[in-house]
Amino acid sequence: MSTSPERGPNLELRDFLRSRRARISPDDVGLSPHAGRRRVPGLRREEVAQLAGVSVDYYVRLERGRTPNASASVLEAVARALRLDPAERAHLFDLAKPRPGFGRRRPAPPQRVRPGLLRVLDALTDTPAMILGHRLDVLGANPLAKALYTDFDALPSRDRNLARFIFLDPTAHDLLADWETAARGTVAALRLYAGRHPHDPRLNELVGELSVRDEDFRQWWADHDVLQYTHGLKLYRHPLVGELTLAYESLALPDDPDQALYLYTAEPDSPSEHALRLLGGWSASTRPLSRSE
Repeated sequence: MSTSPERGPNLELRDFLRSRRARISPDDVGLSPHAGRRRVPGLRREEVAQLAGVSVDYYVRLERGRTPNASASVLEAVARALRLDPAERAHLFDLAKPRPGFGRRRPAPPQRVRPGLLRVLDALTDTPAMILGHRLDVLGANPLAKALYTDFDALPSRDRNLARFIFLDPTAHDLLADWETAARGTVAALRLYAGRHPHDPRLNELVGELSVRDEDFRQWWADHDVLQYTHGLKLYRHPLVGELTLAYESLALPDDPDQALYLYTAEPDSPSEHALRLLGGWSASTRPLSRSE
C-alpha cells in the first residue's frame, strides 16, 4: 500500500471502496434505479458521490486511491453513504490516512505478555482463555483453551497462529461446527489488522501462504470484508466431550491495543457447561507438568 501519491495509487483503498459500493443497491439507499441495464453491481460512483455530498470527480479520485489528503469529514460522509459499520469505518480511515511510520516494510515489534497476565490465564481453571496478538498470533493460552483447540505451545513458533490453525489444521474443520462462519470471520479480522499494519512483512507472508494453500481463504480475502471481534457465540464439536456452545468476550489490553484477552463461557447448567467441566477434568488429568516446569 502506498502512503504517498508519487508512489502510485492506494490499491487497498480502491479495492475496499469498490467492494463496499458493489454490495449496495439503489433501492437500499432510496435512489431510483436508472433506466436500462446496469453495467456494475451495486451503486455507481456518481450515486455514492451524490449520497456523500461530494463532486463526482473527487469521489472517482478517492476510489482510485489518488487522494492522499482526504479530510475526515469527507471520509465520514463516504462511510455514511456506503453504510459502513464501525469496523468498516475504522478500516476506511486506516486505509485512507495511514499513520506515520508505517510506510516502511518492517515487522510489527515483537509482543510480550506480562508475567502477571500469564498467571491470570493459569488461574482461570474453569474458563478457556487465550491472548491473541498481531496477525491473530496466539501469545498465551491456559490449559482449558489448549484442550478446547490445540496445544499451541507445542507447535513451532510460526505456527502458533489462530488463522493457520483454522485453515491448515485438518482437525479445525471437525472442531468448529460452523467452520465457514468462523473461517470467514478470521479472514475479516486479518483484513482489519492489515489496514492498521499495511507493511507488516509477516502478515504478507501469512496471507501469501494461506492464499496458496487454501482456495476459500484466497476467495474470501478478495472480498475485503472486515470484522472486529468483540463478543459472540462459537459452536464446537469436540472429539472428547461432544457439542459445545460457548460465548466469547474479547477484551483489548490497554498497554497494547493489538493484544486481546479472549474468554469463553457457557450458559449455567447447560449441556455445554457440563461438557466444559468434563473437558476441564480431562485437561487436569493429562497435564503432569506445570508452566514453570
